[in-house]
Amino acid sequence: MHYLRLSFALGLTALAAACGQKAETPASSEMTGSMGNMAMTPAATTPILAKGHGTVTAIDKGAGTITLAHDPIPEAKWPAMTMAFKAAPTITDTAQVGEKVDFDLRVVGNTGEVTALTRQP
Repeated sequence: MHYLRLSFALGLTALAAACGQKAETPASSEMTGSMGNMAMTPAATTPILAKGHGTVTAIDKGAGTITLAHDPIPEAKWPAMTMAFKAAPTITDTAQVGEKVDFDLRVVGNTGEVTALTRQP
């Protein structure tokens, strides 16, 4: 009977310790397990090439991103907004905060990468 109470107490202790802990995610970027019958829509995986106009609001060379306050981008079905995009060092090194720019964008799902940037007067 003593062992039963001890086992019960240890079980409650382990359960209480596990409460509030987040599940760990795999360290690699690969997905594990089966995708089952999860359907992928073509729009989520097929790149869309788009053009936009906006103003550079921030540049993070370390992260390789450029933040643009842009007008609507109809090809991506995005309204006007401010968002960060991945960009090559040739873009982040030459752009300056406050510049009005036209840009080419490669969109996959809800993310985009600026592939070309042209300053506007």
